[in-house]
Amino acid sequence: MTSNAYRRSEHLRALWPWLPLWTAAALLAIFAHGPTPLFSTRTLAVAWEMWNEGHWLVPHVNGAPYSEKAPLLFWMIHAGWFAFGVSDVWPRVLEVIFGGAQLVLVSVIARRLFPERPWVARATPWMLLSLSYAFLFGLQIMYDVPLAVWSLAALLCLVPTARRAEPRWLLFGLFIGFGLLTKGPVTLLHVMFPWLLGPLWSDWANQHRARWYGRGLLGVLLGAGMLLAWALPAGFSGGEAYRQRLFFTQTAARVVNGIAPAQDLQNHARPVWWYLLAIPVLMFPLSAWPRAVVALGMLRRPLPPGIRFALCWLLPAFVTFSLISGKQLYYPLPELGGGCLLLAGAIALLREQHPRLATSAWLGTWPLAIGGMLLAVFLFVLPTLVAGDRLHGEWFDEAVGYSRYFAILFALLGALLLLRGRGEMRRLAVAGLVGTLAFNTLFTLTAWHKYDLTPSNELLAAAEAEQRPIAYVGAYDAQFHFAARLTRPITEMRGEGAIAAFAQEHPNGVIVTHPEKLGADDRRYALLVQPFRSSWIVIWQAPVLADVQAGRQPPEPATPTRIYPAPLRP
Repeated sequence: MTSNAYRRSEHLRALWPWLPLWTAAALLAIFAHGPTPLFSTRTLAVAWEMWNEGHWLVPHVNGAPYSEKAPLLFWMIHAGWFAFGVSDVWPRVLEVIFGGAQLVLVSVIARRLFPERPWVARATPWMLLSLSYAFLFGLQIMYDVPLAVWSLAALLCLVPTARRAEPRWLLFGLFIGFGLLTKGPVTLLHVMFPWLLGPLWSDWANQHRARWYGRGLLGVLLGAGMLLAWALPAGFSGGEAYRQRLFFTQTAARVVNGIAPAQDLQNHARPVWWYLLAIPVLMFPLSAWPRAVVALGMLRRPLPPGIRFALCWLLPAFVTFSLISGKQLYYPLPELGGGCLLLAGAIALLREQHPRLATSAWLGTWPLAIGGMLLAVFLFVLPTLVAGDRLHGEWFDEAVGYSRYFAILFALLGALLLLRGRGEMRRLAVAGLVGTLAFNTLFTLTAWHKYDLTPSNELLAAAEAEQRPIAYVGAYDAQFHFAARLTRPITEMRGEGAIAAFAQEHPNGVIVTHPEKLGADDRRYALLVQPFRSSWIVIWQAPVLADVQAGRQPPEPATPTRIYPAPLRP
């Protein structure tokens, strides 16, 4: 076997078994139910409208230019639709591919940064696949998953290989450009700090600072040029309002609170300390593993280059994202790979410098095991609690038919985590992945009907086929457009008199409302009622809703209201 063939064989062996395990779990989870409102359905709606209307340059949603995101993800969805036809299958498979690519990239980064500690390269992808939030959010057809891939790929270009110490600047710029074309300027926050702080972790950067910063700047300019090559013609094509939002408002409003009205842009403003409280959630179950926490706390100088790289990446990114007004759990998704890299490197050092702590049973996975066992006990006694009127709630009532099956599974996972000896990290990763998959399955069996908009989509598709105008009371989030294959905008209605005016202008129109609770009129006169998350979707004939709103009694409907599901709860 030649040396190149041997290296390829070794790289393929390094992917086993974590990549096929994760891929199987991700495919099972992402196809357990349909695309989730509102994350996935909005992305699909934009891709569908671009496809249907031929808006290849400017993304559109509900008939208007969509400045919130750049178009690369939509173009990739379109590429699959060209090959396989329009459906939600390819976009979901694409997200699984992106998720697997993250694992591969973080493994390669770890191997290059810790060449003398091969355990880190083996452990890092296992740790990343164990993260519950990253797995569940990876099931959404969203921009942050491909953004994580482009960010990790750009950072990979900076780290040295056994044969080449200088970064691959051209690829660095190209991947930055792909990130910018996926989610805009926020991409730079994920990749800039390891480059700007390069001399702190890279010997080559320290010795060749002029080339490091000069060529790195050229790479950044290349990425910016790729974005501008799309944004400039798109801005002129989309009109003045779109251009203003694209180049100024939509980014600035997320950085500084109060720049744009809430109804115009989703600011998600939160306090500066919010991400500090989010770290245990984002890093679960690793955040509940005492050995990982102790290893992180035992880090002491001098630190190896891989640890310094992770710290130069994570610490300034954490501070910057904390200072930015807009915050969501999924914004630092690319940094989760860096967090796993840091923990794996810290545990490797702990194994070398403090072997007793590295094998102590007190620092094992027993807290997670106890948590799994307690959850198993709760799920097992849940039917008894509900039957005895000691515990009630919509989810509890619906889960009793499945809870004891899942109790057995979580008890087995708890027992797995109580085992001692070699392979502790892999047992934790498998338990984390399987446990998260189990929660997703339980959600599908018990709560998905609150997210499944199929009844509403079918009614709205039939209304459009009959050329009936459709309106929505409040802010419409494009949750119906793709699944119903709508080709015309839905009218958003706000303020008093809007419903009456719409009904007078469109007597054959339908109106969608989104009440928190149902009333007797909803059940009696509406066309359709179905749950949606913690509230309801109610679809009306426009004149009927206008009568109800005005206090008039509408005529009795020719057919009874279609109510999903039964029994109905107020």
